[in-house]
Amino acid sequence: MREFIAGSATFGVVLSLVCYYLGVLLKKKFNSPIMNPLLIGIVLTIIFLLVFKVDYEDYNSSAKYLSWLLTPATVSLAIPLYMELDRLRKNFKAIILSIFVGTVISLAVILVFALIFGFSHSQYVTFLPKSITTAIGMSISEELGGIKAITVAAIIVTGILGNIIGESVLKLCRVTDPIAKGLAMGTSAHAIGTAKAMEMGEVEGAMSSLSIVTAGIITVILANVFAMFI
Repeated sequence: MREFIAGSATFGVVLSLVCYYLGVLLKKKFNSPIMNPLLIGIVLTIIFLLVFKVDYEDYNSSAKYLSWLLTPATVSLAIPLYMELDRLRKNFKAIILSIFVGTVISLAVILVFALIFGFSHSQYVTFLPKSITTAIGMSISEELGGIKAITVAAIIVTGILGNIIGESVLKLCRVTDPIAKGLAMGTSAHAIGTAKAMEMGEVEGAMSSLSIVTAGIITVILANVFAMFI
């Protein structure tokens, strides 16, 4: 099995898609926020690799092609934003300010926890981009001297948690405005949170899409500033 996977140019892609599809089926069957297809897909893939003792490098050599779709998939989120362009113009200042404040708070929380737990500089900057999309977060982590692999894991975990509990948290906080809900999901949980925001409504999805781009740009700038604190 290991030799077959190592020599295959497509096995990693097929395995990833099959595991994700099983997650989609479980989501439809149980209709529970915990049954997140991405989370289930990751868990099933890890179990498969452990059971058959497949090295991650062998799996990734054929699965890496999926990551090439990450950038165009992120860019395509501009479509729902374009559909809500008039709403964006009317609330532009409030929207940009909200994203800015949310991004600053995210970075500040990482700083506080880093001080509490005594993180080294490398560990600290690894987690700074946790709330932005992977394509941008990996670059920031590498530039600041962080551990890129852990950054990716932190981004995925953040997105999945946002996808699972985001809507419940908004209800608990009695946030009902669709613009506010979308901004919160996108700023805190990037593309995976945006997927949930799109399920919540068109406005939520559009505002969440805007948040991904804007929060990413703000984080690129402010991460360099926050990196100097430790």
